[in-house]
Amino acid sequence: MKTSSYVLLRSVGPLLVPGGTPVAPSTSPTTAAPTHPTASRPPAVPARRTRLFALPEMRWAAAALALFLLGLAAQLLDGPGWLWRALYLVCYAAGGWEPGLAGLKALRERTLDVDLLMVVAAIGAAAIGQVTDGALLIVIFATSGALEALATARTEDSVRGLLDLAPQTATMLTPQGGEHLVRAADLQIGDMILVRPGERIAADGTVLAGASEVDQATITGEPLPADKTVGDEVFAGTLNGTGSLRVRVDRRAEDSVVARIATLVEQASQTKAKTQLFIEKVEQRYSIGMVAATLALFAIPLLWGDSLQDALLRAMTFMIVASPCAVVLATMPPLLAAIANAGRHGVLVKSAVVMEQLGATTRVAFDKTGTLTRGTPELADIRVLPGARFTEHELLRLAAAAEHPSEHPLAAAIVRAARGRGITLPDVTEFSAQPGRGVAALVDDHFVQVGSPSALLPAEDGTADTSTASAAVHA
Repeated sequence: MKTSSYVLLRSVGPLLVPGGTPVAPSTSPTTAAPTHPTASRPPAVPARRTRLFALPEMRWAAAALALFLLGLAAQLLDGPGWLWRALYLVCYAAGGWEPGLAGLKALRERTLDVDLLMVVAAIGAAAIGQVTDGALLIVIFATSGALEALATARTEDSVRGLLDLAPQTATMLTPQGGEHLVRAADLQIGDMILVRPGERIAADGTVLAGASEVDQATITGEPLPADKTVGDEVFAGTLNGTGSLRVRVDRRAEDSVVARIATLVEQASQTKAKTQLFIEKVEQRYSIGMVAATLALFAIPLLWGDSLQDALLRAMTFMIVASPCAVVLATMPPLLAAIANAGRHGVLVKSAVVMEQLGATTRVAFDKTGTLTRGTPELADIRVLPGARFTEHELLRLAAAAEHPSEHPLAAAIVRAARGRGITLPDVTEFSAQPGRGVAALVDDHFVQVGSPSALLPAEDGTADTSTASAAVHA
């Protein structure tokens, strides 16, 4: 019976549409309207990318490849024999010294390393006159090792990039009301910090004073900023909006959500897939068996009267062909590269085992919001109350004008709808905003308020429908 593997792809967190309405950058009167964002996109993870030749393994592999190509060119162009042989020998040294040293260290611990087998096979090829083949083997192995080192470094880059989401410093408030700059890593549980507009929050904590909207896309996956007021939880590395917050630190830096995410990514890069575990399990026994077979192929024909050169050629050919280098090098580097690539695109892979199983997946279930859809709000409908003296066109014109100075994605949806209908927006004055409640402005001698029903039309029982926004226009 054929079985199926399943995978669930979803955004990190649910889509939460704040009940309040857009927040303005200031509460002072204004007549100018700044350029409005067209969509709210999650801030990208800070770009950290190890340069190609920053790794010594990559530099040695490049040197070995360059020397091999020079030697090959000299050989094919009938250059002096001493020249191309010397280039090949230097290629041996450049690409083989590091794996050879690693193999000798493993041998001291009574472990037969595949690196040592490769170097021995290359030296054996040179001993029978196949210097070019040995140099090519060195280049292949050095390049594979360099690519593995690069993949590992890029995985570490994704971890460091996640840690960079949290700021290095924070503004701590003293009991006497003063403030001073401290390292975020030195913050203790119970400390009070001040988060100004536009700053990243330095620690996980609880809002004790103030109100603002916070972009939590890097942590929760929410495409829209979440309104934060007294008593709400905030996370390190998230981006504060236009309000000011006083936050009580609830977790130390190493225990924050972003630090734990980084730890999970790092642990994932250290896990081993079933294929690699199997290779490592049989590698030692296979290597010992291969060495024994090589010695037998060399010694037995000599005892039967075969020539030294033929016996050595046969043994070295067998060692090169039977070497497990390619199998060993083909296991982990692809998985490391896949995990690192996923991390750079905002996908956290739990382990190498999960990544390996993804190859056998036959069915995929998607979480819609933020995965198959953009999560960008759009104006769906306008309903004018009976008896109102404004048409849909006039109501949208006034509401969009009042929302234009705001930075909130819901405001962007209203402005886009007005511009899509070719509506020219008038200038506004006396613009103000309350985080989580709404905006107000004077438009064409009309005082316009845009907010949630609970903010503009509170019910007698204290409840209200917050699924839609409302606009109130007063002459």
